[in-house]
Amino acid sequence: MKYDFSGWATKSNIKCADGRTIMDDAFIGDDGKKVPLVWNHQHNSVENVLGHAILKNEKGGVRMYATFNDTQAGRDAKLVVQHGDITAVSIYANGLSQDSRKYVSHGVIREVSLVHSGANPGAIIDTVSLSHGDFVDDDDFEAIIYTGEKLELAHADKKDDEKEETKEETKEEDKKPEDDKEGKDSGKTVGDVYEAMTDEQKKVVHFLVGKAAKGSGDETEDNEEDKKMKHNLFEQDEQENSNVISHSDLIDCLEQAKRSKVGSLREAIADRFGDDVVIRHSIDTTGMDIAVGSQTYGFNDPDMLFPEYKSLNNPPAWISRNMEWVSSVLGGVSKTPFSRIKSVYANITEDDARARGYIKAHQKVEEVFTTLKRTTDPQTIYKKQKLDRDDIIDITDFDVVSWIRAEMRVMLNEEIARAILIGDGRNPASDDKIQETHIRPIVTDVPLFNIKYNVKVSDPTDPDEVAKAITRASVKSRKQYKGSGNPTFFTTEDVLTDLLLLEDGIGHRLYKTEAELATALRVSKIVTVEVMENFQVDSKPLLGVIVNMRDYNVGSDKGGEINTFDDFDIDFNQYKYLIETRISGALIKPYSAITLLLDSSSNP
Repeated sequence: MKYDFSGWATKSNIKCADGRTIMDDAFIGDDGKKVPLVWNHQHNSVENVLGHAILKNEKGGVRMYATFNDTQAGRDAKLVVQHGDITAVSIYANGLSQDSRKYVSHGVIREVSLVHSGANPGAIIDTVSLSHGDFVDDDDFEAIIYTGEKLELAHADKKDDEKEETKEETKEEDKKPEDDKEGKDSGKTVGDVYEAMTDEQKKVVHFLVGKAAKGSGDETEDNEEDKKMKHNLFEQDEQENSNVISHSDLIDCLEQAKRSKVGSLREAIADRFGDDVVIRHSIDTTGMDIAVGSQTYGFNDPDMLFPEYKSLNNPPAWISRNMEWVSSVLGGVSKTPFSRIKSVYANITEDDARARGYIKAHQKVEEVFTTLKRTTDPQTIYKKQKLDRDDIIDITDFDVVSWIRAEMRVMLNEEIARAILIGDGRNPASDDKIQETHIRPIVTDVPLFNIKYNVKVSDPTDPDEVAKAITRASVKSRKQYKGSGNPTFFTTEDVLTDLLLLEDGIGHRLYKTEAELATALRVSKIVTVEVMENFQVDSKPLLGVIVNMRDYNVGSDKGGEINTFDDFDIDFNQYKYLIETRISGALIKPYSAITLLLDSSSNP
């Protein structure tokens, strides 16, 4: 067989750039087949047909033996190949079938093309029928397959003085496959032999080839993958995918769009092939995010190109409870530079402590009064946090460490203020409990320091009745108050709202401002505390507490004040942060607080 050059049309058992692998005998049905030799896969002109190629299925892939036509284009192409200007070919194949492992086990070669470059060494598949590069398990797709292998010039193309020298060598190499001894008896191609088989024989061949294709891969794959082998391995697949546009068709559509009134390539394709046609990518998009949209104009996902969102609050704003009351508590307490507090009192309210009148000739009697003592020890309160160093470096919009430290300080202050006013609310058995013997809550303190006053109502669901009862209780309980100056009323938003909405008999509000209400309650100001919502003391709802925070002492030894620490864990590449204090707290003046509790157990 005379030919001008030869080479590998496709190589098998090489993993391609898109993850596919062409298996041995994937194109066995093309053995001995003659296909067109074209220029760069162009079909829109007869001048692009340069000759033909004979295919030979071999171990390792499919070889091709090409001959140029005696046309001007054929002669020009032959010259650039001989000169070494063009050194690579690729094939166009369709009817490709693959399993979930991307093993291509069947296909039909339609043409061989001279190309400028064979891309990277090894096999390259440029898929033209799978949309957007989404490589799913599919049958009957088409592709342009590059091998990257160099061409081999035929011996017949050597110079005249070299022809005789290589004559004997080329005889054996250039024989047609059908001239071999094994095929000499029939003179038929493998495809011809297959067509002569009975239907039963064909089924056996299908089974054996499918078994061989599966055995060359992972034996542990599920048998369901074999169901992908739907194509006859030897028949020439004459059915084309109606939704796939060839290169020549695409060029025709481009020309039509230019010279007609259709206006766009999409409309030109739809006009020729119908609305259900799909324009496919011909580049490998592995590893890329593909825009998916339903646009009918422009490009399919404009959102992908929108600018990034701009933050309006940087660093992020905290979602927290109302913290204004915290400063009223911590800013009003008394502070001492020692944490172990001892309070000693002498009760001179009893009759035995009173001064006495003297009667002549009677003995004078000494007075007797009771002494009282209470001690309070400190406890450590802390917050701990850690951050990965990688995150600290990667967050560049704001100082994340300062942001975290600010949150730790705010939450520590709230916890201390809560413990002072009502306690931390944790179970006494909890390891995190702030013990009430170290920081004594005002609302649960002993009767010597905290007056628990029951606000009695007949209907606790009537807000007006409850509000009026609170007003009366606040005023009447003051006769028992022995704290400093004019106290503060700490309560909830619901209680404050009900008090402000009180009306007289003609519908006028009794208190137009909080200042007027505070005067009526005999307090200096009203402070709402969110953590007091739904809080109970002795199984009774807490309405509020009247206290001057100056009568509450917070003590801390040197070094026990609020301090911050940080450390770096080299094993885990983490920064660790700690904020803590060691303090004690207690009321230090008897009868300095009044706790108002809702009592509906009996009529007032």
